[in-house]
Formats: sequence, C-alpha cells, structure tokens
Amino acid sequence: MLVHVLLYDAGQDSEGIHSLELSGQTVVLMFENRDDADRYAGLLEAQDFPTPSVEALDREEIELFCREAGYEARFVSDGFVPKSDDERLMLAPPSANRDVANWQEQDPEQDLAQAQGRAPQDESSVQDLDDVRRRLEGLL
Repeated sequence: MLVHVLLYDAGQDSEGIHSLELSGQTVVLMFENRDDADRYAGLLEAQDFPTPSVEALDREEIELFCREAGYEARFVSDGFVPKSDDERLMLAPPSANRDVANWQEQDPEQDLAQAQGRAPQDESSVQDLDDVRRRLEGLL
C-alpha cells in the first residue's frame, strides 16, 4: 500500500523526512490521502517552515525505516478525526517548529545545548576559556 510522506531535499544526500515530537516520541506521519499531505505541507509553508515535497512510498518501507530509526509511524487515514491534542497535530502542524536550518550539520550535543539555551562546549573551548580567565586574573 502506498502512503504519502513529507520529504525535504527528496533524492538528495541531505534528504530528510518530516517528523513531530508527540509525548516525547518522534513521529512520522503517513497520509492515506495525497490531498491531506499536500494540505499539511501547505500549512508548514505558511508557518515559514521549509516546504517539503509530498512523496508516495510503500507503507511497509516507511514503517521499517521508522522502527530502525527509533521513530513511531502513524497512519493518517482518509477522513481521520482527532480524539486528543496530540492527534490534532496529525492534521495541522504545531504553531512553533524546531529550527532545522542546519539540521544536517548538528550533532545531538548541539541540539541539547540549543534547547537549554547555552552554547555547546568541547574540550578546546573550555581550555580557551581557562586561558582567557588566567590572562584576566594576571591583569589584576
């Protein structure tokens, strides 16, 4: 069975799939109806999010990808009616989205640091700070 998913940079080395964070789980939406997927993509674009392309892929292939990546695949059937706040996000994206301008280049430590509002620190940056601190103390 073919389902419709939202892809970024489809067919490129930097290809990515649109996902949501629902209750601490990364969720990939699989739309039964292409029009629903197109509408969702349009809503993302209206929020100044990068515009994904809608691609028809085999449902089993997407589910296998999600299992291997630790994601949850959720099927959005034609005529789907949400029953919870989380399910409403399967019809319309959240009003705030994660910044993905450089998602290909970031590592998990940087993501965590950004989420906590601080700069990631590696060993060399800590040594640089120590050097600056010693020089400032020397001036006193």
